[in-house]
Amino acid sequence: MSLLSLEGVHTHIGAYHILHGVDLEVPTGQVTMLLGRNGAGKTTTLRTIMGLWHASAGTLTFDGGDITRTETPDIARRGIAFVPEDMGIFGGLTVQENLRLAAIGGEFDEARLEWIFSFFPALKRFWLRPGGTRSGGQKPMVAIARAIIEPRKLLLIDEPTKGLAPAIVQNLADAFVELKARNTTILLVEQNFNFVRSLGDHVAVMDDGRVVHAGTMVELACDEALQGRLLGLHAVAAP
Repeated sequence: MSLLSLEGVHTHIGAYHILHGVDLEVPTGQVTMLLGRNGAGKTTTLRTIMGLWHASAGTLTFDGGDITRTETPDIARRGIAFVPEDMGIFGGLTVQENLRLAAIGGEFDEARLEWIFSFFPALKRFWLRPGGTRSGGQKPMVAIARAIIEPRKLLLIDEPTKGLAPAIVQNLADAFVELKARNTTILLVEQNFNFVRSLGDHVAVMDDGRVVHAGTMVELACDEALQGRLLGLHAVAAP
């Protein structure tokens, strides 16, 4: 069963027609990878789901309800969190304050906070320091911790491993596996194919604003010819 479905979704940004009839199914409780070259429409798809840009045609259905024209705050209240590629950290606020913004009533569930610290122990060290001064490897920790500080039905995450050290990438993978075990559904845009292959259950590949392939991650991981045709050798060889 799909938690999220896109049917024939088109998105225009000003005069530009970015999505050209996207059909996408995101199964409940699974990790779905959204792949494709730069400019294929992956980020636009995430932002359209989140209501930051509205579809000009087509239908988006989440948890049985139509969210095609729903505004972003209401989409968030339905249980969707979005981690953008730039992480969206509030630079003038401390790490603690960044997370508190996403906590219900501004109060932390201490048990859940300790669970998050178990994946990102460095958060404790810079807990009271400004989010804007964190390194490139630390900001994804802050952004993802903020997205999961409350239980979510669906996480939309845009290229979380970009520029990260392998140890931090492994921490992210461990966190995503645990989130899936807690029945959180994840839609993840990523370029690191080894990360994709180890974590994904399902995959959709985009090109020119459309989904051109959808299937299981196992199918794609075992078929080098399919990888080359859909992603190009540079993506297959990514560390």
